[in-house]
Amino acid sequence: MTNEFIPPKKWVMEEENGGKFASINRPDSGARYDKDLPVGKHALQLYSMGTPNGQKVTIMLEELLAAGITDAEYDAHLISIGDSDQFSSGFVSVNPNSKIPALLDNSTSTPINVFESGAILLYLAEKFGCFLPTDLAAKTQVMNWLFWLQGSAPYLGGGFGHFYAYAPEKFKYPIDRFSMEAKRQLDVLDKQLAKHRFLGGDEYSIADIATWPWYGNLVLGNLYEAAEFLDVESYPNLMRWAKDIEQRPAVARGRIINRTWGEEWEQLANRHSAEDIDNVLKRQP
Repeated sequence: MTNEFIPPKKWVMEEENGGKFASINRPDSGARYDKDLPVGKHALQLYSMGTPNGQKVTIMLEELLAAGITDAEYDAHLISIGDSDQFSSGFVSVNPNSKIPALLDNSTSTPINVFESGAILLYLAEKFGCFLPTDLAAKTQVMNWLFWLQGSAPYLGGGFGHFYAYAPEKFKYPIDRFSMEAKRQLDVLDKQLAKHRFLGGDEYSIADIATWPWYGNLVLGNLYEAAEFLDVESYPNLMRWAKDIEQRPAVARGRIINRTWGEEWEQLANRHSAEDIDNVLKRQP
């Protein structure tokens, strides 16, 4: 006799399926209630949360501002996924997939909505001409790593992170399966960074901005508390890269936006000006 699960002929969602996000997960899409999104004074309106995917965009926007691009000023509004804010009619109109982050650009005659974090990074890079090479070969290398991240991060987040940190019960098979894949990905990054300072080559780009919130946070001990478990110190080139990028002022600023957990100096629910971030960072010990 075993406790092996035998799938039914047709899957039916159970009312109590457990897990940290069980209360918001459903097998259908679309708005669940009517509510307009807040709108600030800037052309760029970001609706997000300070998860790794959210950090990609706030870091990018702060990097653009640090580069002197004043047209990249933005409002960042907190979307609390635990409170189902992503299922409001306003948010679904910007992102029909009900996932953060989502961006609305009101600088054009017809506002442009952009969803999926990688698409937002590419949109901003092309709009402002920053952090994306114009040379075809160099641009292709950056795009290789951007798409690698977009395809790989779900294994780290939805796979490893879910079963290691969030699942209501711990099971050896899925943890082993996704740990193996997570470590393979760390090895891929480590070998690339042994040859280059940054993922796409010698220049900092949207490939690094996309990847650091996931793999940088992981090896620095800021994600899932899994650094020791995954033996991250065995990836020295990745560690060097993660620490270098952590020191960038725009990264320090971007990582706290739309964040409502952690230390007081790393929480800023909503951002409407540079001073909002300055006031929070002043509390850092």
